[in-house]
Amino acid sequence: MPRRDDLTTILVIGSGPIVIGQACEFDYSGTQACRVLRDDGYRVVLVNSNPATIMTDPDFADRTYIEPLTPEVLARIIERERPDAVLPTLGGQTGLNLAMALYEQGLIGRPGTPEMIGADAEAIATAEDRERFKEAMVEIGLDVPRSGIAHDVATAVAVADDVGLPVIIRPAYILGGRGTGIAVTTDEVVRLAAIGLAASPIGEILVEESIAGWKEFELEVMRDRADNCVVVCSIENVDPMGVHTGDSITVAPAQTLTDVEYQQMRDDAFACIRRVGVETGGSNVQFALDPVTGRQVIIEMNPRVSRSSALASKATGFPIAKIAARLAVGYTLDEIQNDVTGVTPACFEPTIDYVVTKVPRWAFEKLPGTSGVLGTQMQSVGEVMAIGRTFPESLQKALRSLEQGRAGLNCDAAERQLAARVTDELLVAVATPTPDRIFQLGELLRRGVTVDDLNAACRIDAWFLDQLLAIVEERGALEEHSGPDELATREWRRAKRLGFSDVQLAHLWSVSEVAVRTARQACGVEPTYKTVDTCAPSSPPRRRTTTRRGRTRARSVRRTARASSFSARAPTASARASSSTTAASTPASPCARPASRRS
Repeated sequence: MPRRDDLTTILVIGSGPIVIGQACEFDYSGTQACRVLRDDGYRVVLVNSNPATIMTDPDFADRTYIEPLTPEVLARIIERERPDAVLPTLGGQTGLNLAMALYEQGLIGRPGTPEMIGADAEAIATAEDRERFKEAMVEIGLDVPRSGIAHDVATAVAVADDVGLPVIIRPAYILGGRGTGIAVTTDEVVRLAAIGLAASPIGEILVEESIAGWKEFELEVMRDRADNCVVVCSIENVDPMGVHTGDSITVAPAQTLTDVEYQQMRDDAFACIRRVGVETGGSNVQFALDPVTGRQVIIEMNPRVSRSSALASKATGFPIAKIAARLAVGYTLDEIQNDVTGVTPACFEPTIDYVVTKVPRWAFEKLPGTSGVLGTQMQSVGEVMAIGRTFPESLQKALRSLEQGRAGLNCDAAERQLAARVTDELLVAVATPTPDRIFQLGELLRRGVTVDDLNAACRIDAWFLDQLLAIVEERGALEEHSGPDELATREWRRAKRLGFSDVQLAHLWSVSEVAVRTARQACGVEPTYKTVDTCAPSSPPRRRTTTRRGRTRARSVRRTARASSFSARAPTASARASSSTTAASTPASPCARPASRRS
């Protein structure tokens, strides 16, 4: 199916100001879309109110309007430019809401007006209107939480009484969890319902049974006009339901699903995108899973490129926004080449053999009056992403990348802040989600609190807690050594695979970072750089996006086709000859010792 030649000018709606819940991820996506549409020969008209973006650079669109993002302004631009189509799915929630306002005014998506591509008005309404989405999912047999729709506070209270407290309030057509909340009492239902109704552009809220404490997952899904569907990436929240996904530590691919659970989730995501009617582009589908009963429910769907799409694109090397733009103008997935391999088509689902961890960053010190407690409304102002061969490695790399005084999960000066707190106090603290909870969990594990006890306290899946325990246990094993010169090569490798940096080890042994690095290099353990390759790496990559990771490097022609790692360097021939002539008079290197039982 060739590109659409009946389209000449395409209007792309940007996301506007950088706000909590809608930031530079959409500039990243919009820039890709503008570039690829121009490369395909279309005339691109861009409207965005934020001049401090990459997409508003004159090189990315044929005509750029830096104007307020209101229906009135867009109506004048449409009248002046006469676009053949409007692409609203790359501008976040702002783009969707503006498109629906223009549709309601009869300016787009109607006969004789610019076509809505990527997602039409019916698809957007089905996904964003809570009542219509619930009815659509029930229609195709998918399980949803028990709930009811309310347009006033009195109805919300009645629905909450029917469903049973606690309940979650979810407004329609909102961004970043705005207006959402968990109500435990009737008074809280009244308060949160009023807030939610005010936040919803259509004055509608969903009053839903609380599934706080369940495991939360997202699937980034794409579909083309030929009904080809692919899952680009599965993402799992480390924090359980009750914390907005933008405020949760997340990991890709999902780590705790069984194969049966994943396949069911994949099938449900495809059924969802087909029923909602997104024919050309990407969508984000969110699920919750009861860790006790295994019950799986669908929560919501974003019929657009989302915040998670940028994360999934960078994690897999699969450019979601770029491909979504091409799908919107008529291409099918099998016609679009994978940029990384240069061989496989985009209908091949990405497969990665590494772990990607995202950790949010907050700035509560700049927001006086905030409690610092995480909930259903997004509060983070940024995030970091790290790649490693293991979850502990990628987690520790992400934590130190926050640049907030932490070198990892532990082994730094900041951990002393937790040393003065008693264990019972910390056990109570981890029940409340805060930015410090991950460090509190590490401290409790170091004090001997069991994984089961922590799971009962915070509801974080036991698998993730066990991975934190692996970091804590390795720290204990490293503490048994008096300094870096005592570690064997295999012990260095293990420490690096679990994400320990030279800075952490220097703090642990009270030596300089230079001393640690020198000892490590003496054992031939050095960082290398490998690439994000999308297909684990069954096809050699053509385009290389390098990243530094901690894993032993195999010296072969394929090592440049992976991501970065720490490697054990084989000694040169001259070094081997030198060592053989001095072995009788020189003490054996610690790097040559047999590995400890922990390695």
